[in-house]
Amino acid sequence: MLTARELKDRYAAGENIGELLRKVRGETRNTPEIIELSYDLQTGSYILAMQDPAMREHKRLYATEIARVILSLCDPRSVLEAGCGEATTPSGVLAAMGRDIQAFGFDISWSRVAWAVRWLAAEQVEQATLCTGSLLQIPFADDSIDVVYTSHSIEPNGGNEASILLELFRVTRRFLVLLEPGYELSGPEARQRMDHHGYCRNLKGVAESLGDSVLAHEPFPHIANPLNPTAIAIIAKSQSAGSRQSSFVLACPKTKSPLDDLGGALFSAEALTVYPGIGGIACLRAENGILASKYLDMFA
Repeated sequence: MLTARELKDRYAAGENIGELLRKVRGETRNTPEIIELSYDLQTGSYILAMQDPAMREHKRLYATEIARVILSLCDPRSVLEAGCGEATTPSGVLAAMGRDIQAFGFDISWSRVAWAVRWLAAEQVEQATLCTGSLLQIPFADDSIDVVYTSHSIEPNGGNEASILLELFRVTRRFLVLLEPGYELSGPEARQRMDHHGYCRNLKGVAESLGDSVLAHEPFPHIANPLNPTAIAIIAKSQSAGSRQSSFVLACPKTKSPLDDLGGALFSAEALTVYPGIGGIACLRAENGILASKYLDMFA
């Protein structure tokens, strides 16, 4: 079994870590561990790419269009990028929205969130709250965010489309906007590549099978890779559901219950679990939790 250090060396040598791990482990699709390892080892590459003027302009146009779509749907008080990576997309989205808004983001990789915090500070974006989290157990309360969006974060999770969409739809209060590989809108070569890498597919069909109202599903105008073209899907929550508003935002990933900020950590009274903060970043994946039934007694 390859160690994380060995995988880091293989990545530095130019190997595709996801492909390597699927082969070594005999997996036909990406597991959460494979996804975490693959993306954590890439940390810094997205910010580095922003030094290229052409890429920076592409990201500006990409993010500006996302902001335009969101504002055409509603006047949100809060937005969340699920799978925020190094925050090169949300920084542009927030800049283009040009208003005071509560912004949130999470990623499976602590390293990427740490680099995202640095990037947002450098871009003078101050209103974003970031944490670690999983798309399969999102650490946010039901109906807590007006607009939730993704940007190629469902991408490597082929086979888990339904579970992820259920979680995203649970958290959103008004609209869910997905910018993900347009498998059904792509040609044979692009589909073959997506199949090879275990990418998601049929998000529109899966959303409709779950009873969601898909308002649009079409090619997105700004793409970085013609063999991985972005499609945008816009999903609306029912008016009655959208009228609900959670009294809290961050939540225990296991129970979806409130978290109390105590002693530099977040505590779930429902799960009797403490979620630590590392480097100022709340670690809110379920496996980060530490059972601590007597934690509150420390502050009595």
